[in-house]
Amino acid sequence: MLLAIDIGNSNIVWGLFDGRDLRAHWRLATDARKTADDQRVVFLGLLESVGIKPEDVTGVIISSVVPALTPVFEHLAQTCFHRHALIVSAESPTGLTIRYQNPDEIGSDRLVNAAAAFARYRKAVIIVDFGTATTFCAVTAAGDYLGGAIAPGLGIAADALASRTAKLPRVELIKPKAAIGADTASSMQSGLIFGYAGLVDEMVTRISREIGQPAKVVATGGLAPLIAAETKSIEEIRPLLTLEGLALLYRRSQGEPD
Repeated sequence: MLLAIDIGNSNIVWGLFDGRDLRAHWRLATDARKTADDQRVVFLGLLESVGIKPEDVTGVIISSVVPALTPVFEHLAQTCFHRHALIVSAESPTGLTIRYQNPDEIGSDRLVNAAAAFARYRKAVIIVDFGTATTFCAVTAAGDYLGGAIAPGLGIAADALASRTAKLPRVELIKPKAAIGADTASSMQSGLIFGYAGLVDEMVTRISREIGQPAKVVATGGLAPLIAAETKSIEEIRPLLTLEGLALLYRRSQGEPD
């Protein structure tokens, strides 16, 4: 079995693949204070809950945008599963031609998402990832990774409103009944939810124009279902796109077909 680990700023997503089938997955809050031993205890408990033994894990691949945690999980792979983890980088077999000025600056999650989306659709594609940041990636029909855009994530924006103002509260991130809020909470929800939907549509319009060819627009990330439903541009939601991409890159690293 393959263990795919996506280490993000807000969450760590674990995926366990049995062949090409995703057997189980878990999303846990990122905590940089936890040691490899802490992570080991947590994950062994998760494996036990689905009847999997550590020796059943035959491969490990990691995407990390939290540099301090990368060696922690490399150590976890070695001590818990006796495996050398593959770490995603710009040199990984993405199947894309990277046109970014400095490929090493690209978040590994963005590369993984782009690889997975291009392999699935085989056409120009725009990936919108609703994570800690809201990111946009543009790939041409020829497989050129052009770059994209990065905006503050919805959670960051909501936290900023509450922490940087004297009278605005923290609000639940849910769709309001109307664009015109009748109270403070619904007014904030309107600005956040509908405002971000407008941001996405405008960015997709501009990116599509610059790509210069019809592009599939796919969304991923924890908040994708909430925002995508309010947009005009997002065609498909794939919540586990990053795990799909990690499994794809691992297969390629082993010489297996897509």
